[in-house]
Amino acid sequence: MNTSPIQITDPARFFCEPGPTRQRQYEALRAFYAEGLPSAEAARRYGYSPGSFRILCLRFRRGEIGDFFRDVPHGPKTQPKKDRVRDLVVALRKQSLSVYDIHRQLRERGEELSVTAITEVLRDEGFGRLPRRRDEERPRAPRPERAAVADARNFSLAPRSFESQFGALFLFLPMLARLDLAGIAERCGLPGSKMIPAAHALRSMLALKLAGTDRKSHVMDLVFDEGLALFSGLNCTPKATYLAQYSSSIDHHKVLDLTRAWLRALEGEKLLGGTSFDLDFHPIPFFGEDEFIERHYLSKRSRRQESVLCFLANDAESRVFCYSNADLRKGEEKDEILRFVEFWEGLHGAVPAHLAFDSTLTTHGNLRKLAEKGIVFLTLRRRDASVVREIANQPRGAWRKVTLDVPHRKYRTPKVIDQRVVLRRYHPTALLRQILVKDLGHEKPTVILTNDFHSTPKALITRYARRMLIENGLADAVDFFHLDSLSSAVALKVDFDVLLTVMASALYRLLARRLKGYERATAAQLFRRFLHAPAQVEVGPERVLVTLPKRAHNPILVASGLLDQRTPIPWWGGRTLEIRVR
Repeated sequence: MNTSPIQITDPARFFCEPGPTRQRQYEALRAFYAEGLPSAEAARRYGYSPGSFRILCLRFRRGEIGDFFRDVPHGPKTQPKKDRVRDLVVALRKQSLSVYDIHRQLRERGEELSVTAITEVLRDEGFGRLPRRRDEERPRAPRPERAAVADARNFSLAPRSFESQFGALFLFLPMLARLDLAGIAERCGLPGSKMIPAAHALRSMLALKLAGTDRKSHVMDLVFDEGLALFSGLNCTPKATYLAQYSSSIDHHKVLDLTRAWLRALEGEKLLGGTSFDLDFHPIPFFGEDEFIERHYLSKRSRRQESVLCFLANDAESRVFCYSNADLRKGEEKDEILRFVEFWEGLHGAVPAHLAFDSTLTTHGNLRKLAEKGIVFLTLRRRDASVVREIANQPRGAWRKVTLDVPHRKYRTPKVIDQRVVLRRYHPTALLRQILVKDLGHEKPTVILTNDFHSTPKALITRYARRMLIENGLADAVDFFHLDSLSSAVALKVDFDVLLTVMASALYRLLARRLKGYERATAAQLFRRFLHAPAQVEVGPERVLVTLPKRAHNPILVASGLLDQRTPIPWWGGRTLEIRVR
């Protein structure tokens, strides 16, 4: 009962305009039953609607409204769970245990009390916050292990045997030794230190890409895997902080140097055709808060969003990415195709013979520059209102049917019109070839634009359809290499991360070339069927033996000849790598 004094300034108003709910109910019912006031008048006087006052009268007659002059306390009268363990909680706190330690001790004794309830008990008993304790002052409990610091000087090849979740990645080591990845890192002047030389840093970051690790921060799950460290030639895999700092130390010029050195090394593998290329932009979405991230259109989400724009070039024959640039700003993207041509010409002494790309990749003025360099291009024309009207006004007899030599394609017999057009923004008088295509499976006709006047319409349509393979390559890069897992809001970090994706995709293409029936398989398919399995690793005085487990696709791996190699690995002190299956 509330016994605190209340000062009454207007006694009459206290009874005529009651404030507390119980008093108002009492005065309204008394006016109705004792004074004979009509129901509507009593309801109006004390702030009830007629209906709610009738319900109040009904509850009063049924005895549901109790004593008006005694406060009935609400809520539980006791706290049995707290009271039962109160003395035990106090005793444990006197042993300098935290609320989480006490919670764990109570659970071991079969008492369930939440951390919040334990905190309330300690506060009621007058205990303050526990001061920070040293590790030796804390109770014995399982704690995270501290991984060693990555240091090539502590790398050991002492005889031992262990299991690694990434033992199958050793299939890539003969390729890296053959390509001389260490020499590439040295010639490009990549940053390094005595603890982690440049080649070791590059191998460790490339290993994460080959393993499909989506973010550098997730490397903390892998630092205790001896196989991944042995792959790189380190005592343990570098942690996330080092990887992020290393990416920041490589500018775009270093990325271009590394790309050139990598492509020169691939020349001996005969992997790149180097005659025709598919080009495309890929915006990598950014979901953080950074006022300097620009907005680009994401076709996958059908909207403009903060993202880092990345330019990619794909070899049309081998489907290998051979150039990337994620250090782009708005206004620079239209000229990136010219920078790629300049890059390729500087590397091989000749411009690319053929380029295929989308209509939004560059401008008509740049198309003219490509033609002046002797480059054959194949692109689409934007379907503005005038082009749509032109297509609609074409007579029915102008369309002729062609048959595409693509057995598995659903729409194999499109209709085409082969024209010569003049585009003012391309050149006031120069002709371009325009091919109108319908019945190709699209809602609107396709308009192909090219300076190739010799190929048949069927060949041009088939070639542009093959350009869509770069979309498949991008899908694989997003799916397995986690291209869309933006490593940073800093474009330089993204630029180097995309280059690692380019290098890893080439290594998977080299592997696929050796596996019969899987020449066109994606990296995700190859990893799932051949590489995603634990392996037993034995380090000996002369060799490192990797034993792969039994799997359904092992016969294909055996038939490839990859397991017949005995490759000396330079960063293993000349020890040879031997891989076998159980």
